[in-house]
Formats: sequence, structure tokens, C-alpha cells
Amino acid sequence: MSDLPQRICLIEDDEIMGEALTDRFNLEGYSCEWFKTGRAAMHGLNRKNYQIAICDIQLPDINGEDLYAKLIGSGVALPPFVFITGFGQIDMAVRLLKLGAHDYLTKPLDIHALLDTTRALCARAQPPVIGDYLLGISSAMRSIQSMLPRLVKGASSILITGESGVGKEEVAKALHKLGDPEGRAPFVAVNCGALTESLLEAELFGYVKGAYTGAVREKKGVFELADNGTLFLDEIGEMSPSMQVKLLRAIQERKIVRIGAEAPVSVAIRLVCATHRDLKKMVEAGQFREDLYYRIHVIHLRIPPLRERKEDILWLSKRLLDIWARDNADPRTLDHSAEQALLDYPWPGNIRELKHCLERACILSAKGTLSATDLFSDAAPPDASEQSQMYATLTEYLQSCERKYIELSLKEHGGRIADTAADIGISRKNLWEKMKKLKIQDKDVPATEDGDSQVDASRIVSPGGEEANS
Repeated sequence: MSDLPQRICLIEDDEIMGEALTDRFNLEGYSCEWFKTGRAAMHGLNRKNYQIAICDIQLPDINGEDLYAKLIGSGVALPPFVFITGFGQIDMAVRLLKLGAHDYLTKPLDIHALLDTTRALCARAQPPVIGDYLLGISSAMRSIQSMLPRLVKGASSILITGESGVGKEEVAKALHKLGDPEGRAPFVAVNCGALTESLLEAELFGYVKGAYTGAVREKKGVFELADNGTLFLDEIGEMSPSMQVKLLRAIQERKIVRIGAEAPVSVAIRLVCATHRDLKKMVEAGQFREDLYYRIHVIHLRIPPLRERKEDILWLSKRLLDIWARDNADPRTLDHSAEQALLDYPWPGNIRELKHCLERACILSAKGTLSATDLFSDAAPPDASEQSQMYATLTEYLQSCERKYIELSLKEHGGRIADTAADIGISRKNLWEKMKKLKIQDKDVPATEDGDSQVDASRIVSPGGEEANS
């Protein structure tokens, strides 16, 4: 059974009608939030996820048509809208239907018709739960989850894109779980950006005894290990051109040849690839093979960054704190300032950064209820007005947050590039490129407890093997 709350957004200025509907919805087991003005409703719809919105057309500050048009123009993900209208406003209600509203009901209101509509819409909005995998409560993640049952029926390759830390592997696991509810088939994941070319080839295809120095026994590659299951290739955009050719042949023929062997081995796998990079631009720049791109790009799922699906932030936070409480017998909750700080922060590291933030607060704070200062060190993140004064553009602000995130991670790992890259889920090459782009030098990394900074930028090795002098 899903833990997704069935919330109703009621927009009604009439005290008697609003109170009566709220009481009835609560009796029916729904969570009804009542807004008496259009402005308050806009704020609520931007902050929370609802399964249905029930809106009167005549409001004290705005009419229903203008309110709905503004909400659509704002780009916020909207639940199905049902409008309540008098007979003299039916023309406006028809225009609202053309804008995308679900339905309208006329006054005097038939409560049974309203309840029937509410039940149907809430049932439709409830995403399927795949084992323990509920991907999110935002409309974006509900949409992705609703697609998975259709994808699991085919054998097409799937490409999952999104920033580092958004949960691409979790989506791949959810797809696998849906296709193998009994848990008999293997799910094998490999990070293509974390291995050198020679190690990656051995990891993918395996090798026979004596294939090269140190190959004292034969070893199966991940293609064979994932036979009759799912193979998840993360950060496929980091793969070298020569490896791309070998991967293309394996995908096309569904056969692999171990290093040092001659006989091909047939494999039956569901292939899921993931990357944070724009593969189409890489194809245009000659950095990624076009034929391989179209081979893995049959189905494309884009996972939005956390800042674009704010409804998931507090939901994820609760789940992560529940996991912490289960594993450490240490229950924690968030106060209002902590919740607001989490919603205002842009999360350049996405879910991975959120997890680290909550774990750090749980370790360092002895309080049962965490505040904004527990989550964000000495002070909560600046509010929106302060952000606009400090940074000229959103890009500058996000770069600043990303820079701080990388610097703190470098501090936690004593300035070690490999450990830092592994922790934040990117390759060493990618971390080096980000440090170069963000101009992170050893003097910029926060000092460790003994007062020393461990990163020496002159010792950072570039992807080509040369030392960086900048």
C-alpha cells in the first residue's frame, strides 16, 4: 500500500461551504487543505502535492479562470482541477475545460457527485508502488513511475539522464524489480567512469585464465553476470571511443567475447544506461558514436533535478530520517525552520547531497528535532531576497552551491580526489573538470580540524595524465 497522502486542495471563500466540505472530506479519509483566496491557493500549490484541486470560480481576489491561467503560466505541476460554478458562469467553465481543467459542477452542489469525482481522481493519481520503490510524490516522478510497467514489457534499451545524484540507479532498480517481483534475476551495475579503459573491458566482458599478466583464473564480465536480468551501465558518456565500438557490437549481437578467448558467449539482458552528460551534444562534437547513441536511446527517461521537484524534498527527507532511525535506533524530526531551509536550498548534489546533509546533522546534533542551523552549519541558507542580491543569475548561484558542495566533500576526504569523486558519484575526470571550471584551488578547500588543507591543486592529474598547473 502506498504511503502517498491523498490530499485535496479546496479553494473556497464561503465559510459555510468551505467548513462543510472540509469536514466531509476528513470523514471520508482525505486530507483537505482549505484556502480562502486565490493567492493563498497559489502558494499552497507551489509548495505541496495534491491529488485534486476543487475551486470555486468566484473568489475575493481573483476569478477561477484567471487563477487557473496564472497557475498554468507559472509552470507548476498541477493536479486535476474541478471547478464549482453557478449557472450564469457555465461559459467560463467551458473555457476552463478547454484550458485543461478536468470538470465542473454546478450549484447547488451535489456532494455525492463531487465525492465520486474525488475518489476517481485520487485513485488515478495514486502511483503504483513497486516493492519498496516509490520514486517520489512529485508529478514528474509519478509520471516516470507510471511509465515503468509499459517499459518492462519490451526489450528495448533504456537511457536515463539527469544530474549526478538524482536517483538514476533507483529508477533502474525499480524497473528491474517490476520485471522480477520474486527477486530471482540479477541486477548488475557498473560505473563506466570509475574504471580505466583496460579495467572496464575486463569488467564488461570478463577474461580467461592467462589472458594477461595477473589473470590467474577466468572471470565472468558483467554482461554474463547479468544474463536473464538487468545490466545498468552508469556514466556511459565517460566511455572511450574504442570501448564504445566494443560495447556497440555486444549490444547489437547480444554476444560477448572474453578477453583472451575466441568463442562468443550469448547473453540475454535488459540494458539500462545512464549519464549526466548531454549525449546528443557529444555526438555532434564527435565525442560519442552516433550509432551507439541511437542504439541505447530507444527509450529516454529524464530525471529532473531536486530543485525542479520540490514536492519530493520533504518526502525524501522523512524517508531518509526513517532509515536513519531504523539503522541507528535514533529517531529524528525536522522543525519548521529546517523544512523551509530544505525547500529553499537548490541542492546541486541532488538526493545524494540531501542524504549527506541529513546524516551529518544527525551525527553532529544531539537534538531529537533538527533545525535549519543543524542542517546548514552555522546559519541557514540565505532566503530568496538575499540570493538575488548576492548573485546576478541562477546559474551563478547554482555554481556557488556546487563549489561549496565539492569543497566540503574534499575536506571530508582529506583532499583525496579519487575518494571524493567516488563519494559524490562522478568520475575522477569529471571531478577534475568541475574543479577546473569552478576554479577550486587548494587554498579554497576548508581546512581540516588540525588547520591544514590537504588538497594541492598542482598535484591534481588531468584526464590525459598531465598534472594541472592552474
